[in-house]
Amino acid sequence: MPHILVVGSLNADLVVRTPRFPQPGETISGEDLQVIPGGKGANQAVAAARHGTRVSMLGRIGKDSFGDFLLDNLKSNHVDFQNVQRDDASTGTAIIVVDSNGQNSIVLSAGANGKVSSADVDNATLSDHELLLLQLEIPIPTVLFAARRAHESGLRVILNPAPAKQLPEELISLTDYLIPNETELSLLSGMTVNDIPSAERAAKTLLGRGVKNVIVTLGSKGALIVTDTQVTHVESFKVNVVDTTAAGDAFIGGFATKLLESARLLANLHEQASALENAVRYGCACGALATTKFGAQPSLPTKEEVARFME
Repeated sequence: MPHILVVGSLNADLVVRTPRFPQPGETISGEDLQVIPGGKGANQAVAAARHGTRVSMLGRIGKDSFGDFLLDNLKSNHVDFQNVQRDDASTGTAIIVVDSNGQNSIVLSAGANGKVSSADVDNATLSDHELLLLQLEIPIPTVLFAARRAHESGLRVILNPAPAKQLPEELISLTDYLIPNETELSLLSGMTVNDIPSAERAAKTLLGRGVKNVIVTLGSKGALIVTDTQVTHVESFKVNVVDTTAAGDAFIGGFATKLLESARLLANLHEQASALENAVRYGCACGALATTKFGAQPSLPTKEEVARFME
């Protein structure tokens, strides 16, 4: 039985490395184009599966060669794909430019991801899972419907509010673990977020709107846990950055895995706070490792790689 259900996007990432980002109207030369499996939903599914977690993916792809490519990739990473449908729309794609500092600029074409519907979610058996992972590269009404179904079925909900956009209040209140970066947190809270104190203040406004836990990813500065009972800054790990693509997805896959491992062992609030901090620290290690390799899913670390790294 899968532990995690991911409802989200599957993309073919068209990636080119350049010395720097081009200016408007400018043409610059880059390296050879690479086609890499991506999409925030599929990235997070594969990220969790590489830690030995049983994962099921729900989404849509086109009836094209990119769709075949993405299905083969899910299979090779041991992600269950019986809830991935083929659509007449083209497979979703992302155009990604990576500069010499490892920073990226991304343009998405939703394609079949834009067709993922509430009916797709309704046809899935959520009660077979323990945790639902959501992002925002599929229609918001579908994301909201999935959160409702999860709540009714007793699943905890992790929401990564990316790409950044405003959310229905109901979706915020149905979320057990909200994991935004600083930009996303600023948009959701309506507050400027540029350091750890401002991130704490903004996160606390979301607690007031019904979120149970807010975990702010801070890039090289680690992550900030904000709940009703704790505020904890977890430092990240120093690495040589090659490409930041999918670092956030690596964090979430690792975090979700550790959260599931600890959930069955917790006896009191103190242990819960400690387990949450440990899960975030593990996620930070996963995110840091992901930045040391090029591409989205090729950069996602395995359980063994993270264990060696954290030693």
